[in-house]
Amino acid sequence: MSASTSRRRSLWVIVAAATLTVMAGAVLGPVVPRIQAELGVSGTAAGLIITTHGGVIVLASPLMGSLVDRVGPRRPFVGGLFVYGVGGGAGLVIDSFVPLLLSRVVLGVGTAAVYTAITVLIYELYEGQSMERALGYRSGANSAGAAVWPLVGGAAGAVAWNLPFGVYLIAVPLGLVAVLTIPETRDSAAETEANGDDSDSALSDRLRATLAVFRRQPPLLLVYLLYFGANALLYAVVVFYPQFLPSIGVSSSFAISLYLAANGVAGGVSAAVYDRLIDRAGRTTLVGVAFLLWLVSFGAATVVRTAAAAVVPVVLLGLGIGLVFPSTFAWVEQFAPPDRQGQFSAYVASFGYTGQFLSPLMFGPLVPVVGVRGVFAVAGVTAGLAALGLGAASLRR
Repeated sequence: MSASTSRRRSLWVIVAAATLTVMAGAVLGPVVPRIQAELGVSGTAAGLIITTHGGVIVLASPLMGSLVDRVGPRRPFVGGLFVYGVGGGAGLVIDSFVPLLLSRVVLGVGTAAVYTAITVLIYELYEGQSMERALGYRSGANSAGAAVWPLVGGAAGAVAWNLPFGVYLIAVPLGLVAVLTIPETRDSAAETEANGDDSDSALSDRLRATLAVFRRQPPLLLVYLLYFGANALLYAVVVFYPQFLPSIGVSSSFAISLYLAANGVAGGVSAAVYDRLIDRAGRTTLVGVAFLLWLVSFGAATVVRTAAAAVVPVVLLGLGIGLVFPSTFAWVEQFAPPDRQGQFSAYVASFGYTGQFLSPLMFGPLVPVVGVRGVFAVAGVTAGLAALGLGAASLRR
């Protein structure tokens, strides 16, 4: 088998795994009320079934990044898929709250390993235009997963409350395929030996080394803040758009899910052509376009009055997301030290999931004061200020 054929096969396994990192929470969203009823817990407790894995990802990702730097991305990727399948699929046979919550912790560890390993696999298997294309496909897969998996979860939940947990088991056969298709990208033994002193050094030394990287590459922190902000704005729509839609006559769960699916499809479209767009415009330009799309998106959300018009804001937001996510990963590859790309790509996951978690806490208190449409206005102002900041930074350069 030629090297190019092998890389193409690897890419499709990576793309398939990328949808699973979104599925981790999305597939259960439609069945939260049934989980609450079956387990006899409060709405907040049932919500923890959705969010716990995200908190674990924030904490576990840096550890997984260090592991990837030591042994290479292949083994954490394959092992993470199996852990993901076991942790997620355990819900099929668990019927009490605490064990189910613990299984979500296991799922979070597996997701952190897969998420970080995917990034470094793309860095190490592809280069140039091929890497740009792979990053676009990866972000497109995330968006497609955000569109498809909630529909799958809703359909499975209509059969039995715990059937959506069985969907996680797809990671196990995917892990077996990964064993056969994902190559080693480096000499693991040599890499471990080379990094051995770093793992044994004092925590303070490793912290100083990390801070030194940020001092040498100040844009790196801005990249993480960009990813944090993009996820916070995305979840402002995920959380508050379903609350807004009934005011314009859209109230069924399935109809609401279609709007969120449209957001995911739009993101998948722009991410899929990302490598061609980057040929025609620089990364900074594409991110600037994304900010403008978000400004128009949230502005439109404050004035739409019909169900048809309400599609426009979610589509524009998704198009921008599809430009920002691959740009973020490409910038990390550019700025991070080559021997520590696992560590610094792991921070992307930590910042992203933190943005998702904090979004309701940042925007939620505004609802009693300015209403849901006011939340969209504030989000639009945030995107506009970010666009102005990016423009000013570009002019200074």
